[in-house]
Amino acid sequence: MSIIVVSSIALAIALGYFTRINIGLFAIAFAYLIGCFAMDLSTSAVIAMWPLRLFFVIFSVCLFYSFAMTNGTLEKLAEHLLYRCRRVPALLPFAIFLTATAIAAMGAGYYTVLAFMAPITLILCQRTGLGLITGGLAVNYGALAGANFASSQSGIIFRGLMTTAGVPEGEAFLNALGIFAATFVVPVVVLTILTLIGRRSGNALNAIEAERPGPFSPIQRKTLWLTLVMMAVVLAPPLAQLALPGNETVAFVNGKIDIGLIASVFSVIALLMKLGDERKAFAAVPWSTLIMICGVGMLVSLAVAAGTIDALAAWMGTSIPAALVPVVLGVIAAIMSLFSSTLGVVTPALFPLVPSLADTLSLNPAILFIAIVVGAQATSISPFSSGGSLILGSAPDEEMRRSLFPRLLFRAAPIGFFAALAMNIVLTVLA
Repeated sequence: MSIIVVSSIALAIALGYFTRINIGLFAIAFAYLIGCFAMDLSTSAVIAMWPLRLFFVIFSVCLFYSFAMTNGTLEKLAEHLLYRCRRVPALLPFAIFLTATAIAAMGAGYYTVLAFMAPITLILCQRTGLGLITGGLAVNYGALAGANFASSQSGIIFRGLMTTAGVPEGEAFLNALGIFAATFVVPVVVLTILTLIGRRSGNALNAIEAERPGPFSPIQRKTLWLTLVMMAVVLAPPLAQLALPGNETVAFVNGKIDIGLIASVFSVIALLMKLGDERKAFAAVPWSTLIMICGVGMLVSLAVAAGTIDALAAWMGTSIPAALVPVVLGVIAAIMSLFSSTLGVVTPALFPLVPSLADTLSLNPAILFIAIVVGAQATSISPFSSGGSLILGSAPDEEMRRSLFPRLLFRAAPIGFFAALAMNIVLTVLA
């Protein structure tokens, strides 16, 4: 039965890739067929495997942040941040990275940031002489790191997957902060090395030609402040709990904090303040991503019921030296991410392994979670993965697109892979 379930996960990924149909739909179909007819579960039991809490949290958070996307607040913020760096072209890769990080951390999410930052980045590469690899890595790394922030889209998904796997909420929050920190440090190191190599090669960048962007509109200013307030409300209680672990009042308030419910309240506030159109906000919710994550979540829950996760964890625990487990998990995640989504496939499939592995091998679960995400996101710039395909699709002409494809596949993806491998080795040593 474990072989059947694992094969169905692989088949769902393959079918989704080749047919361009949402992987989650295939996963739901396989969960029904295998659960009801091969494992003799009731239809209610299979439906109950839909990760309802994770769905609610992602939906609520994305709905709130969609106001900032639809009224142009995030795009305007990106224009202002890039304009500030026009006189220091040598710092352009870091400006792109930090801009993408800031926008994604404020809730835009990985895909949204790439959708409007990648075209800007490729145009800047043309105008300034910045290498396509460096520019592509900068914008991709920034979108990933910012989205991994504890109150942004990917960070919320990671926390939800951890709690579903049995990790306490407070520990999941700390793990999410660790993931953000690791995925912020790796890009800084990589971009620094690439910039130094470019300088030694004599590739000086031209000045950035950018017109001064217009001021934020009143609605955009209100949206910006409301977003910052929401982030503060979400992050302050857990951080206060860490600082004052024995304070009963802080513990009580932190126990009542749920980002999904808070985001729902702030969505109502945004509508009452008329910061955006309700229909456009609902349309901007990434429904396809939601279906993919929750559909694969159903199939993973089926794997848990079949004992697949425990069997796989036991095999890794007895066949791989404990010191190498974080590195091996990172490599597996990187290979999976070449052809599939980190959020929809890789982390839902690998995160459930972590608690069992950590207990069996006496490892720090935070290191394992970080290793998986660092590995998975290392190869997301592959043209066969979601990030690389978005960057490739943002090329302004066919000539650049043809030039970009092999660079992303044979240079950018390997750079990301070896940087992640080095990071996971460092984490293993420090652990």
